[in-house]
This record gives sequence, C-alpha cells and structure tokens, in this order.
Amino acid sequence: MTTLNEYLDFAKTLAKQAGLMMLEARKSSSFERNYKSDHELVTSVDLAIDQYLCSELASRYPEHKIFSEESTPDLLVDKANSAPVWVLDPIDGTVNFAHGLPHVAVSIGLFFDGKRQLGVIEAPFLQQTYWAVAGQGAYCNGERLSVSQQDVLRNSVVATGFPYQKAALGSLIPKVTRILENCQDIRRNGSAALDLCAVAHGLMDAYFESVKPWDMAAGAIIAEEAGATVGHFSEIRAEWPEPLNGDCLLVSTPKLYEPLRLLLK
Repeated sequence: MTTLNEYLDFAKTLAKQAGLMMLEARKSSSFERNYKSDHELVTSVDLAIDQYLCSELASRYPEHKIFSEESTPDLLVDKANSAPVWVLDPIDGTVNFAHGLPHVAVSIGLFFDGKRQLGVIEAPFLQQTYWAVAGQGAYCNGERLSVSQQDVLRNSVVATGFPYQKAALGSLIPKVTRILENCQDIRRNGSAALDLCAVAHGLMDAYFESVKPWDMAAGAIIAEEAGATVGHFSEIRAEWPEPLNGDCLLVSTPKLYEPLRLLLK
C-alpha cells in the first residue's frame, strides 16, 4: 500500500516540473491567452500543465480520480470516498502569471477517506515549495511553519480576493469594509493558494474568500498543519465535501477566527 509520504514525494516532483514549465513559458513569452465564463483568463500554459499533471497521475495511479480546474471541474466527489482524489490547480494566479507578477503557483491536493490528506504548492517565481501531510506539520523549503501569534484583531493583516463574477461584489464589499474598519489592513495578492500559505507562514494573520476546491485543497491543509483554524463564515453548498469546499472560506490564527467570523456573517 502506498504511503502518504510516497504520494507526497510524487506530488512534489510533479509540482517542481510544473513550476519549471511556468518559468520557461514566461521567459520565452510563448503562451496564448483565452477567456472562460465570467471573463476568467486561461492560458495555453494552464492547459499544458494540466495535461502534464493529469497524464502523470493517471499513469502512476490509474485507480485514482482527478479533480482539476481545467479538465474535470465537474467531477462529483463522494463525501465519504475511499478512492484517492487528486485536486489540481495547474496555475493558481493565472492573471498574475500573464502579467509578469510573482504570486503564481501550482496547487496539488490529495483527498480520501473524507479528509484532506496532503498538499503541495510550488511558487516558482518566489522560489518557494510548500507542503504538508496530515498529522506531520507544514513546511516551506524544508523549514517548519507556524501561524502568527496575533490575537488582536485591530493589529492583524488579512488576505482576501475578488471574484470574476462582478455581480457578487455587491454582497462582498460590505464584508471587506467591516474587515478594513476592524483590522490593520487587507492584502490582495491574486492567488488563494499562496494566501493560505502566507497564513501558514505567519506572514498574514487570516484569509477569507469564496473559492473553488482546487484553489484551497492544498493550501487549507498546509495552513491547518501550521496551526491555523480552517472553517467557513457562512453557509456552504452541498456540492462538494466540506474539506474541499471553498465557499465562505475563513482561515486564521486561532484567536482571531471567531471575531472575524462574526464580522463576516
């Protein structure tokens, strides 16, 4: 039986190669830009990395399922599944990638037995590799991570993001206003995966946003293994299992979680 650490090693190898593909594509400017629904940018590099990851995983683990933003976004995941499901975002931060910004990552998560089991996030332009395995802690480039010890909301820095669906801004802006009124500041870096890693690294004190499973599957376990509280500030849809559900996602240092949740309700 394959161990979690074996899965981790393979995921890290895939993520590293995907990162090299990003570096080369940006260096040569050899990629195309297209748009999906809600004017969401997708590049030929997203698709090439997706094809690479899916092909390698299917070859190595043909009995596993793959839940990827680009090729299988409608996969139904059983809440009590036992078969492993790889949850992939080939490029988290596609707009950043296309515009030459550094907050770009490949995100690889693994889910089975109803739980997040591991996560790997490779940020090639930042030269950072994050990973975590359930019960084994979270790491960046081999350094063990821990969330900040911030317990005063007024002194906290909170990360968030904004949706492609502009109609959703009407309900979001009041929440952003309340957070701004009660914390030190807000940051918006353009990659949910790396915002979650920033909380794990103690660089941000909290993160909130509604995202898709592939945006948060890896980052959530990395943040949780670093000591963060991971939950939701409002009701979530039944579409995905709770551990893969990015609806109304709230991740923070433990003492800030409840004050932030009340502000975001």
